[in-house]
Amino acid sequence: MSEILRVGLVQMNSRSDKEANLAIAERLTAEAASHGAEIVALPEYVNFLGPRELHEANAESIPGPTTERFAAWARRHGIYLLGGSILERSPIPGKYYNTSVLLDPHGDIIATYRKIHLFDVDLTGNVTSNESATILAGDRIVTADAAGHRIGLTICYDLRFPELYRALALAGAELVFVPAAFTLYTGKDHWHVLLRARAIENQYYVAAPAQIGPHDPGQQCYGHALVADPWGTVIAEAVNRIGVVVATVDFSYLREVRAQLPSLANRRPQTYDAAVFSRSGAP
Repeated sequence: MSEILRVGLVQMNSRSDKEANLAIAERLTAEAASHGAEIVALPEYVNFLGPRELHEANAESIPGPTTERFAAWARRHGIYLLGGSILERSPIPGKYYNTSVLLDPHGDIIATYRKIHLFDVDLTGNVTSNESATILAGDRIVTADAAGHRIGLTICYDLRFPELYRALALAGAELVFVPAAFTLYTGKDHWHVLLRARAIENQYYVAAPAQIGPHDPGQQCYGHALVADPWGTVIAEAVNRIGVVVATVDFSYLREVRAQLPSLANRRPQTYDAAVFSRSGAP
């Protein structure tokens, strides 16, 4: 098991043309691998980011055509590949999952994660989204072992729910991925803060591949794919365009941070239970 892992993040501007999106993802995966990335992560909705009325035509089973292409890329480059997320078919007509898969260098799927928290918001005049109109929520927290380390899987809006990230830390995660299509409006104020906070409070690496720029219907993604270390320092960040960024992750530094500032070890879960909660002034 190596203490060092090279992590590549892909930043894209996916639209409604699945074949065009996958061609770009393939090229950028190869570019990241050429820079020494041992694990490459693609963004949320990597193969299709478009209007709801096209979901049925673009949803797939897993395994399926897109994940088979992911498998071929992983084998070709000898890498772990996080397939961002794609629309996965469900047993319910008109409903799908927003699903991420992690493949090993043999092209085998070693983890599948369905997004738990759905982006249902109404920031009037800026962002309106009702993801649950077509997407079903997942119900499993997922980790996997890759390159000798425990990896945690999350997707985009999950980032706002710290209890998920603490659960991943308690499950032994050392590196957590957040493939995203974060909106420009919220991203400019919250993206860096939230990613750094999740890294600081759980003392692990957080890696977030991202969508950037406009997509149908009239939405804008923030971009800024980045890696934050266990101290919360951004150690790599994509520039404001389609491309890749590769970072060196050092797990010995993670253990150093946890030893010097043992906040995880200092938790007192016995006091967090609602049964022992008392209001000020109450008997």
